[in-house]
Amino acid sequence: MPLKAVFFDIDDTLYSTTRFAEKARRNAIRGMIRSGLRMGEDEALAELNEVIAEFSSNYEHHYEKLLLRIPKAARGLNPAILVAAAVVAYHQTKFQSLAPFPDVAKAFPRLAKAGLTLGIITSGLTVKQAEKIVRLGILPHLHPRGIFITEQIGISKPNPKLWQTACRVLGLKPSQCVYVGDHPVHDVEPVKRLGMVSVLNKRGGKYEKVPARVAPDHEIRDFGALIGILKTVYGVRIP
Repeated sequence: MPLKAVFFDIDDTLYSTTRFAEKARRNAIRGMIRSGLRMGEDEALAELNEVIAEFSSNYEHHYEKLLLRIPKAARGLNPAILVAAAVVAYHQTKFQSLAPFPDVAKAFPRLAKAGLTLGIITSGLTVKQAEKIVRLGILPHLHPRGIFITEQIGISKPNPKLWQTACRVLGLKPSQCVYVGDHPVHDVEPVKRLGMVSVLNKRGGKYEKVPARVAPDHEIRDFGALIGILKTVYGVRIP
């Protein structure tokens, strides 16, 4: 059965979430230090990373929790100003640095011109993930009903219902679809179980060393390789 659709994860698949997060968090700490925080940059960053590890990256009050852990460094300072300085620096980094991998930016127009339905299946908070889609510049190439964010639809990875929902909404059979993700377990096992083509994107992200329990159909390190696989293995005509 010919392929009709390719779905993508976002984080560490379309852009380097890992490198971006490192840069943005360090800039947030620098913003706090410029606003009076009396602490070394590396020490403060280590504390912030502990907060994020303990409360998850989607927690909304990382900087407030950080200040609770380092009261001496912030004594006499307005905590609201310190938090605002961190938030501003983080968002400035987002405006300046959140961009797709160069090969991703080149591949999306080619895949769209091939007549493939392109979509997103991603874990995370609705607005946060939607913002990434817009900032990465891929929205014009996506099917208008092809965006599936776990918080928005109430199903999370690795529940196979997440991918089943995408297929059902777009009227596709799993065997007609490819899924490209970076997690060796969550982005492979449920996909393979449904009969979708599984492509593991190995770019050195935070899940690079997670052991796979089921082998993906294909492994890539850039989207040039993805295009090559679609053309040579599945006969997709890509300009």
